[in-house]
Amino acid sequence: MGLLIMKKLLLFLALVAPAVVQAGSSSSIAWTPETLKFVKQGNADKGKELAKSCAGCHGEQGISVMPETPSLAGQLATYTYKQLRDYAKDQRRNPLMTATAQGLSEQDTADLGAWFSTLKPATGSGSEVTAKSKKLIEEGDGKRIVPPCFVCHGANGQGEKMDIPALSGQKADYLIKTLQEYKSGQRHNDVYSRMRLIAQQLSEAEIKGLAQYYEQAK
Repeated sequence: MGLLIMKKLLLFLALVAPAVVQAGSSSSIAWTPETLKFVKQGNADKGKELAKSCAGCHGEQGISVMPETPSLAGQLATYTYKQLRDYAKDQRRNPLMTATAQGLSEQDTADLGAWFSTLKPATGSGSEVTAKSKKLIEEGDGKRIVPPCFVCHGANGQGEKMDIPALSGQKADYLIKTLQEYKSGQRHNDVYSRMRLIAQQLSEAEIKGLAQYYEQAK
């Protein structure tokens, strides 16, 4: 299994490499040791106070009740930090979030990331996933150079390090919208086009199936 995953990743990197040269990073965030330390030292108590203004959309405990609005509870602090900084610099676009992020200092952003990361994430029902979705998650599709989802997002959708988000329990409608935006290029703050390249290979049915799986994942 390890060798198979490595081969898939090598194929994926072979596809990504030209995009790296041509497009470069679409985010200003560079994960230097200093930046990682800064985010790690975010003050969750201060973030809790700041998050009161986020509750209307993202929920008082970071779990949204709005279908296309993401839940932030349990999200990696580094991911939340990156997204807010990208909004502030107009590298990820949404009128409300851009205005909100531009009103936050870098410290505020780190504090919010720290707070949301402490909250208990939404939990799914653990319902059965379709065979096609399960195959994409566990094996990917070598013919289309689509790596297994779990390699980056974790075996249970828990996210992995820096800028790879936790997906477990996330709203299906939000995930569908996000993948569609990556597929069309409307969203383009994924470093080196990683998610754009993958989403472009997915059908609408596959996008829906993956979104439903992660919404249900525990």
